[in-house]
Amino acid sequence: MLRPVLVFSSAVVLCFATAATVSAQATSQPEQVVAIDKAIEQNWADYEIRPSGIVDDGKWCRRVYLDIIGRIPSLEELNAFLGSRDRNKRQALVQTLLYDDRYTEEYARNWSTIWANVLIGRSGGTDRRSLTNRDGMLKYLRDSFALNKPYNQMVYELVAAEGSTKPGTENFNGAVNFLADKVNDEKGVLATSSVSRVFLGQQVQCTQCHNHPFNQWKQQKFWEFNAFFRQTRALRRYVDGTRDIDHVELVNEDTAGEGGDPEDAMIFYELRNGLTKVAYPVFIDGQEISHSGFVSDSNRREELAKLMMGNEFMDKMFVNRMWAHFLGYGFTKPVDDLGPHNPASHPELLEYLGQQVRKHSYDPKQLIEWITMSKPYQLSAQMTTANEIDDPTMGEMPKFSHFYLRQMQAEELYQSLVTATGAGAYGSYEKQEQERRKWLSQFVVAFGTDEGDEATTFNGSIPQALMMFNGDLIKKATATSKGSFLGDIASDDDRLRAKLDNVFLTGVARRPTRMEQTMASKLLAARGGDEAAMLQDIWWALLNSNEFIMQH
Repeated sequence: MLRPVLVFSSAVVLCFATAATVSAQATSQPEQVVAIDKAIEQNWADYEIRPSGIVDDGKWCRRVYLDIIGRIPSLEELNAFLGSRDRNKRQALVQTLLYDDRYTEEYARNWSTIWANVLIGRSGGTDRRSLTNRDGMLKYLRDSFALNKPYNQMVYELVAAEGSTKPGTENFNGAVNFLADKVNDEKGVLATSSVSRVFLGQQVQCTQCHNHPFNQWKQQKFWEFNAFFRQTRALRRYVDGTRDIDHVELVNEDTAGEGGDPEDAMIFYELRNGLTKVAYPVFIDGQEISHSGFVSDSNRREELAKLMMGNEFMDKMFVNRMWAHFLGYGFTKPVDDLGPHNPASHPELLEYLGQQVRKHSYDPKQLIEWITMSKPYQLSAQMTTANEIDDPTMGEMPKFSHFYLRQMQAEELYQSLVTATGAGAYGSYEKQEQERRKWLSQFVVAFGTDEGDEATTFNGSIPQALMMFNGDLIKKATATSKGSFLGDIASDDDRLRAKLDNVFLTGVARRPTRMEQTMASKLLAARGGDEAAMLQDIWWALLNSNEFIMQH
């Protein structure tokens, strides 16, 4: 396909909203939204900065679809929102995406993807030697989010779960996939660091070997937390007659500890000077449980899960992760490192929201509604001279005086292309999932570290650029054959202006500028009047623009 010499808004095109394009805000907001706005505005006043303007309806609609259900709106959905005269239509859209049955499956899929990446990583369960079953993990999360399971219940189940990793097997319990690959090796060290970091915001991995130089965690504390996992084993179950692993059973077993006495199941660890010390299960706040290693006396993981339920760090960690998802930055950086050694940008607000989620039964949808209806989430991404110091990329604490630009996640881009064009949406659900995973796997790089770290090359790297220029998904998305997205637009009886509008609205939630219309006319002439070819070139350029691939 010959590419045009035109450049359609390769830089993000942002503008201040005009009064005509801005929805009126809800006349009455929940008290939590009022509290968020008050705290954020006080911070602006303290730093003598002014926020950017309110983002226009089109961009806000695209933003909230991406953040809540993981894809951009279809042309029909966008037009329905833009055409609504409801003065509270932003709030209404949030509630529709959260509570309408039409979106339950997409909501659950989006948040199960997000949480699977947090709990087991993008590559977790994709290696044939892994003890994790990715399908099992996703099924548990999908069911949980579809039911709007309270967050604290989900945490309890993930920490205390027993059962089989694989759907369809006896005792299947998808929640076990969080710990299945983390409890056997290195005496449960990875389970210790993952549970404390993911759910309590306590970065303790360094304290396995020495006292932490900057925070309150000491080596003793790490091994006391680790002692909660010493009854747990992941048992391999093989395919009959082979040594191939079929699935894993996560079980609790009596332990005698390293001292050999189940009545007093202590564990040992070594200081850097070679001195050996003893540890028993003690929670981070000092609460201690029985020293017995008999499960009938004390199920250590269950005890740990119960202790976590009463801890304020669990509440703050939930808020911080959700805030970071919607606003681009959490109240701390990194998002899963809480404590006096790492001050929050808005400590009172973090504390308040933590208390509110506990008071409101850890309802994820309630928290989403508070955040998306708050003023900082309504702001334009355009920085101004009045708030240019608010730039977290320069190391400054975020002040949320404008929306922070960020690139779509790979999963969001895939779903957006499928939604906009139908590319990849063929065959059964299983076949579509296989296509999706195959496409996503090209961007994941796993490292052989103790934490099982991984990185994604979905960040403007060469693999991403090549995929966006010439990948199979892009070829399908830009096809002009009968029944395709562009084919249908090109064959409509609409005038050329309307066809251009539809292409731009679908891709970037706005109509083309006058300059872009002029360029399209010139391109059409260069294409000998072939509208489909002209629209294909424009669509390809839009998909490869920052404006399409950014959340803004």
